[in-house]
Amino acid sequence: MPLLSSSSYHPPRGMANGHLQTIVPALFRGVPLVTRERERIETPDGDFLDLDWNQEASSLRLAILSHGLEGNSRNAYIQGMAAALWRAGWNVLAWNFRGCSGESNRRLSSYHSGATADLETVIRHALATTSPRQIALIGFSMGGNLTLKYLGDQAEALDPRLVGAVTYSVPCDLASSSRRLEGLVQRFYMDRFLGSLRIKIREKMHRFPGQLDDAGLDAMRTFREFDGAYTAPLHGFASAEDYWQRASCAPVLSQIAIPTLLVNAGNDPFLAPACYPVAAARESATLSLEIPSSGGHLGFVTCDQENEYWSETRAVEFLSKVVES
Repeated sequence: MPLLSSSSYHPPRGMANGHLQTIVPALFRGVPLVTRERERIETPDGDFLDLDWNQEASSLRLAILSHGLEGNSRNAYIQGMAAALWRAGWNVLAWNFRGCSGESNRRLSSYHSGATADLETVIRHALATTSPRQIALIGFSMGGNLTLKYLGDQAEALDPRLVGAVTYSVPCDLASSSRRLEGLVQRFYMDRFLGSLRIKIREKMHRFPGQLDDAGLDAMRTFREFDGAYTAPLHGFASAEDYWQRASCAPVLSQIAIPTLLVNAGNDPFLAPACYPVAAARESATLSLEIPSSGGHLGFVTCDQENEYWSETRAVEFLSKVVES
């Protein structure tokens, strides 16, 4: 499935700007909660994951949704997608990364962009406790990188019930995306991420005395600094650069074996050129890359009576063709 030459997305009048597309939905979009049934499962290393479900026994299709950095299963972009999929006849499972469900996880380590073992745990649990004939994976931003890396790492060994995937606003190359977010224009986004991450570091310092140090934490202004001091050492990486290289999905995109759609807006303020894997899509039989000129980061705003965004309509459209084939 090659690079798509055009996109059906057209922003509403006055909403073409990438920053508006990014900020307005994140701050002002209201979506009713769709995935209301919470379940806690244990991980093989003694931690836990919180899963939010909406399901009925008659449906044989399940979509598993992965949120972005410092997000959670109740974000508007997750619940908007859940609503669209539910209307289209899919059961929905939106899972929370470790420490993102409103309760800190048990271990000193947490989650990161390449932690595909947790996604594997979620998938295995879903297969063991329900009976879906077809499963689709949907990932947003960091959750999109996680999804694509999982698919690439698994390649042909993927469970045959996984039939397709859709991802949005994915930093396929973590190093270049991290550098992009060091820019002055991106400072607003960086400050919000780091503010949330600082709270979590200090909470873990309280629970694990002597194992973490917050020296210099308040002065950090980039992912290079934060990932070098915390993400990398806590998760077995030698440095921020080592983490970015080993956790990025870009090197394994060519190994994805099921139909997969990657949508990255051309005006996404988080993404650098290396995050648009044009060559990989052109050479792949399974990866479709769509680059709307507008959309921002997890935006793709549209205005309709269902409050359904283009990204949600597009995901349902793509997955419908996959399951029908």
